[in-house]
Parts: sequence; structure tokens; C-alpha cells
Amino acid sequence: MIDTAYSLPIVVSLFLLLSLLAISIKVVREYQRLVVFFLGRFQTVKKPGLRLIIPGIQQAVRVDLRVITMDVPSQDVISKDNVTVRVNAVLYFRVVEPEKAIIQVEDYFNATSQLAQTTLRSVLGQHELDEMLSEREKMNADLQEIIDKQSDAWGIKVTNVEIKHVDLNDNMIRAIAKQAEAERERRAKVIHAEGELQASEKLLAAANIISRNPQALQLRYLQTLNDISNENASTIIFPLPIDLISSIFDKKTEFSATKD
Repeated sequence: MIDTAYSLPIVVSLFLLLSLLAISIKVVREYQRLVVFFLGRFQTVKKPGLRLIIPGIQQAVRVDLRVITMDVPSQDVISKDNVTVRVNAVLYFRVVEPEKAIIQVEDYFNATSQLAQTTLRSVLGQHELDEMLSEREKMNADLQEIIDKQSDAWGIKVTNVEIKHVDLNDNMIRAIAKQAEAERERRAKVIHAEGELQASEKLLAAANIISRNPQALQLRYLQTLNDISNENASTIIFPLPIDLISSIFDKKTEFSATKD
């Protein structure tokens, strides 16, 4: 009876000690940090490994240092040229100073999300629709710079911001399609006009060369005859030089005058 009476408190004490030890021991992984408070005051940041926390006196908050991928919900944005679009994005960030992420802001994840949404609306609202569609890389860089600068006080590092979609209504899509079609027609007409101009310049240069070299005209006649013969044409036209025809008529006139 006496042994049992003494052994029971020992067992209970041993159980309580083991339970207290189990609560006190914290395993911190490589990608985590443990922000420790001593009686409510910030004490230290514990690194990865087996760490001991005194229950009731010390409090510990785990912070993940890995890159977090956050979807920024779709935002209604009015562009600089008064076009309403819906834009969503994705944000990549990580905690670089765990003590600031816990002390300076209540919920750093929610705060970063709200900051990204407001910044997305304000930055894109300063650009026209064409810039949103064609200069996305520049706007991504602007968003990343602004969000990173404002979240620096929370110990947050924004590594990248990517605009995912710029959604337009049906009327605006049709208007953009008409604009693109008109632009293609304009380019086609310009290219055709430039081709005509270059062709006319080449023809003028060729005419000047032929006028200075009559032999070149004869060679051109022969080339034309060769082209016609290769096409299996039933009728062949022999072009005669104007000076040759003129000399024939002059000789005929002289012969008629002598006969008279």
C-alpha cells in the first residue's frame, strides 16, 4: 500500500514532466523561422533545428520563408482613355525579415493581397487600353517596384508580378477587330503604293538607258520574240524599230519622185 501511494505521484509527475518537455520542444524546418517572444516582448528569431520554448513564459510564431504565389482577384479598371476592363494578376513574394512580418503587420498575407489589388487598379488606370495590351512587361515592372517598396516595412520581398488577363466586353472586342482590319488594309495600300513607286522608278531608269543605247532596244526586241515563241502562241508580232520604218518610207518617197 505504501509503495503504491508513493509511486502514483511519481508517475504523475513524470508524465507531467514529459508532457511539458514535449510541448517545449519545437522542430524548426529549413525553410522556417521561429519568432520568439519573452513575456510579450520580442526576444529572438530561432533558426532551423531542435529548439526549446518555455511554456507560459515564451511564445513562438512560425514564419515560412518560401516564395508564396498569390492570385490577385479580378479588378475593374478604368483606363486613361475611359475604357472599363477587368484585370487579374499573380504575385510572387516571400518573407525576408520574419520579425517585421509578425510585429509590423497583423496579417502580412492579407495585407500584401490588399496592397496588390489597390496598386493594380491605380497603376493600370494611368495607362490607355493599347498600352495595357502591348506594354505588359513595362507595367509588370512598375507594379513589382511599387508593391515591393511599400511592403518593405513588413519584411516582404516581392520578386515578380505578372498580369494574367485583360478582359474586354464584346463591343470593345469588335471595335478592336475593326481597328486591326483597318490597319491591315492601310498597310496593304501603303505597300502597294511603294511597289508602284519603285516599279515606276525602275522603268524610268530603264527607259533612260535604252534611249542612250539603241542597241539595248534591239536586244529587248529579241528577248520579247523569244518569250512569245516559248508560249506556243499562234500569232507572232514582229515589232519594227521606228527608225527602220521611217527609212523605208523615205526611200519609197525618193523612188516615186524619181519615177515622176
